[in-house]
Amino acid sequence: MSKISDIKLSVLDQSPIRSGGSGVEAIHESIELAKCCEAAGYNRYWLAEHHGSPSLAGPAPEIMITRIAAETDRIRVGSGGVMLGHYSPLKVAETFSVLESLYPGRIDLGIGRAPGSDQLTAAALAYGSQIGVEYFPTRVADLMGFLGQGEPPTKIFKRINIIPTPQNPPEMWMLGSSDQSALMAAQFGLAFSFAHFIVQEGGKEILADYRRNFKSSEFF
Repeated sequence: MSKISDIKLSVLDQSPIRSGGSGVEAIHESIELAKCCEAAGYNRYWLAEHHGSPSLAGPAPEIMITRIAAETDRIRVGSGGVMLGHYSPLKVAETFSVLESLYPGRIDLGIGRAPGSDQLTAAALAYGSQIGVEYFPTRVADLMGFLGQGEPPTKIFKRINIIPTPQNPPEMWMLGSSDQSALMAAQFGLAFSFAHFIVQEGGKEILADYRRNFKSSEFF
């Protein structure tokens, strides 16, 4: 059995708007909470992504990561997660390459499939793009190609260079609450974080399937 001292504790912060408070106050409270968590010895501090929510003030985790990493010294800081379906893999790769270059060895890139919003807001975020959720695995593979030593599977992207290029890529995680997300993470060779706070049942079986099907990659 693991001793209590062997267990690493981390935080997923959704920047909740407290009763009587505002979204502006919520993001400043997240900064203060992160500093307290580092002082208490926590291992990671992840920022969630939500859009158009009256109770959560976190639409841009990459911006919060920048500020919190600047306000702390040791704790790993990351996204929990970037909702990759809304964004260009190249833009995400560039953003997190800059973050890793600024704070080497401290940045986590967690990605998820969920929209983190209602359907109308999701449509507004995807405005101008004809690529649907069915292309999510390709987005993941392109992102890994941009950040790693391999090539993106989208052939036309192979000539693209990521500048700056940190010594090591950020640690990459797949976030999910289903066996589908876990198996995708296993096939890609990515770390996986199960959303037990959303789905209370079945986590042990899903993680066991993930471990059985895991294929190593340059990331893990």
